[in-house]
Amino acid sequence: MNLELFDDFDTAPVTSELLCDGAMVLRRFALQDGKDLLAAVDAIAQHAAFRRMETPGGLRMSVAMTGCGAYGWISDRSGYRYDSVDPLTGLAWPRMPHLFLELARRAAAQAGFDGFEPDACLINRYEAGARLSLHQDKDERSFDHPIVSLSLGMPAVFLFGGLQRADRAMRIPLMHGDAVVWGGPARLRYHGVLPVKASPHPLAGDCRINLTFRKVT
Repeated sequence: MNLELFDDFDTAPVTSELLCDGAMVLRRFALQDGKDLLAAVDAIAQHAAFRRMETPGGLRMSVAMTGCGAYGWISDRSGYRYDSVDPLTGLAWPRMPHLFLELARRAAAQAGFDGFEPDACLINRYEAGARLSLHQDKDERSFDHPIVSLSLGMPAVFLFGGLQRADRAMRIPLMHGDAVVWGGPARLRYHGVLPVKASPHPLAGDCRINLTFRKVT
């Protein structure tokens, strides 16, 4: 594989695509930071390992998850919730790297949400076949803050629906370095990810890494 092609692509400008009022895709937003972001994910996973959580209904998720920041998201037979302690280690979640914070703030501001200060970053690892069904992000205390999502590694198709699960969802291809931001009137829109197809990435290998930033408190 000719990695020089990826070096040329790194210099392409960031472009924005409005999905609806309150939602935007920022193409190539984090492309130049990909190596550093993936290295930070590896460091986080050394202290808070990726795990496939169980849903309240007893199903095992196909996506492996970990997190960093003041809070981590947890799913088990007791339900969905945030906690300041990683249940696998009994310790606080790893601190959120400064690069994560910087990019989350900048992406939110570029999409029209100034002053975003996330206190949680959910890190999802998708291998071939892994998917995320349509859902709303509604475990946070307030919906006044946006969601910022960064894609790394293998491409995926992001589903972005309406305020009802039955609403037709847009299918949005996401590549390494792309960001999606949604808030305001779009904050509670249903969203998900179609099964990821095998397409090894020169930096991330056989997986897709997704960083999702939230303001929990």
